Amino acid sequence: MPSNGMRTEAQQLEGVTVLGEAVRRILPERAEFLIEVTAGAGTVAQALRDSQMKAVQVTQALAPLGIQQNDIQTISLKVHNIYTPLMPALPGYGGLPQIGPGGFPPYGAGLGVQSEVQIGSYLAKNVLRINVREPGRAGEVADAAARAGANVVGGLNFRASDEANARRAALEAAGKDARLRAEALAAAAGKQAGDPVVITEEILANNGTYAALRAMTAFTLTPAMSDFVGELEYYARVSATFRFQ
Repeated sequence: MPSNGMRTEAQQLEGVTVLGEAVRRILPERAEFLIEVTAGAGTVAQALRDSQMKAVQVTQALAPLGIQQNDIQTISLKVHNIYTPLMPALPGYGGLPQIGPGGFPPYGAGLGVQSEVQIGSYLAKNVLRINVREPGRAGEVADAAARAGANVVGGLNFRASDEANARRAALEAAGKDARLRAEALAAAAGKQAGDPVVITEEILANNGTYAALRAMTAFTLTPAMSDFVGELEYYARVSATFRFQ
């Protein structure tokens, strides 16, 4: 809880609080997706060998499309133990024991019940990340991996080579937008916006977050920010309070 001094200062503050927004759009420079290679066998060693062989086949199928060995990374490798129980053999109708004068026969007597048998098998799952240096060929690479026997897990992710710089640029632009809005509101009130008292980052995200927010609350977002197909969006929103001078 804020102290009494902090509450008093907030109550006596004369200023303006605004939201600043910005969207930075850049062309994707690479794409990535996950594939899963599975292989089953009667032993763990054989399942792992078959999984590795299948992964090599997928890698060879992607090589003509420009996918190099260092573009493929193993994310996880798991082996699951699977048991298949066999149902006990039951006698046919008419072969069931009859209840005689002495009551029920001993449990299991005359049923011909066999001991339960389990056959073990093992399933190896190898998850790989595929990095595509040419984003325009991402779909073609995914199709080739599927034809080679892999399962495409999830969707395609398009990325920039320097995402940190794109996020920082969006955040700085949102801060400048907040300053411009504060100055406009202060001028409308016959005041001048001074130094910022509080600046809080509210949202800093990408991959369609801005489009989803605008769909829910279109009236709160800047209408001039139109959609551009084929570009990555980095959206930032900050809340800032400026003191009146």
